[in-house]
Amino acid sequence: MGRFVVPFFNTMTLANKITSIRIVLTPFFVLALINYSPQKDFLRFIALGIFAVSAFTDFLDGYIARRFNQETVSGRILDVAADKVFLITAFVLLSFLAKLPLNVPIWVAVVVIGRDAVIILGIFIFYIITKHLYILPDITGKLSITVEMLVIIAVLLNFEYSFVIWNLAVALACLSGVKYLVSGIRLVKKERVSV
Repeated sequence: MGRFVVPFFNTMTLANKITSIRIVLTPFFVLALINYSPQKDFLRFIALGIFAVSAFTDFLDGYIARRFNQETVSGRILDVAADKVFLITAFVLLSFLAKLPLNVPIWVAVVVIGRDAVIILGIFIFYIITKHLYILPDITGKLSITVEMLVIIAVLLNFEYSFVIWNLAVALACLSGVKYLVSGIRLVKKERVSV
């Protein structure tokens, strides 16, 4: 097993290695929140620190990929997978499991996770129909992810006005979800015309 993993890791670009850190950090984030209790309040800040590092890697891998011409299809897939794994895990924990001073309302988590599920399903269906893999992030989607990250930070900090941020996150999730759906339909039509 080790003989396979190490060579595989060595062939990855620097940007992809940084992206992988987000996936590796996810279990530690989970452990911190699952073991949280009011008597162990420090775990909330450990989770916050882990999340901050994860958010920074999201910025850093994109910068390095663009700066050093390391943008690849596999890198985009890994980046999207790392984002979804960490964010979905965080919203599930902060809504259903962790007994924090402040939790994300379940309806907020359902909207955010639902949008991600629709996007992932859309990419899969598009691939089946066209045999092409398109991952086309736009400014609305990127802004939506940024605000989702702010929701997690606000909740972990027990920020009094977190509801403002999570309402914005829901609005952006709905808007970006509709935009991705429309873009996907247009791409399918375009592919069918070009075949």
